[in-house]
Amino acid sequence: MRVGLILFAVGLAVVLAAAVWFRVVPMPADTWHVEPADITPPGRPNHDLRVGARAPVFEASPEVAAAMLADVAASEGAVIIAGDPASGHVTYVVRSAVMGFPDAISVRLVPVGDGTRIEMFSRARFGYSDMGVNTARMDRWIAAMRAQTGP
Repeated sequence: MRVGLILFAVGLAVVLAAAVWFRVVPMPADTWHVEPADITPPGRPNHDLRVGARAPVFEASPEVAAAMLADVAASEGAVIIAGDPASGHVTYVVRSAVMGFPDAISVRLVPVGDGTRIEMFSRARFGYSDMGVNTARMDRWIAAMRAQTGP
C-alpha cells in the first residue's frame, strides 16, 4: 500500500511538472512564423494545412478579414508570437486546456478579387498525432468567420 502511494505521488509530480513545462516552453518566432503557401506537409498527422484550393475564401476585404481573424483567435485564447493580422501575416500559439501542449497557427491573408483567401497552417509542436485537434480548430475558426460574413 505504501509503495503504491509513493508511486502514485511520484507519477502525479511528473505529470504536474510536465504540465508546467509545456505551458512555459518557448515558441520562437523565427522557427514557427512561416508562410503557409511555402510549406511542404510534414510526414506526421499532427497538422492541418489549407492553401490553394483548400484555403477558404471570404467575401470580405483583407482588413475586415483580419479583424474577424483576430476576434476568432482571441476567443480561443490564441496569443500572437509574430506578425499582425492587419499586416496580413500572423502566427499564433494556442495551448491545450489540461496539459498546455502548444500548437502554432500561421495565417496569410491573400486578396482575391473583392474577397480574401485565408491560407492557414496549424500544427502541434509535440507528438506524432494531434488526434484531429488542428483540423477541428481550423474548422471552428472558418465557421466562426463564415458566421460573420455569410457563405
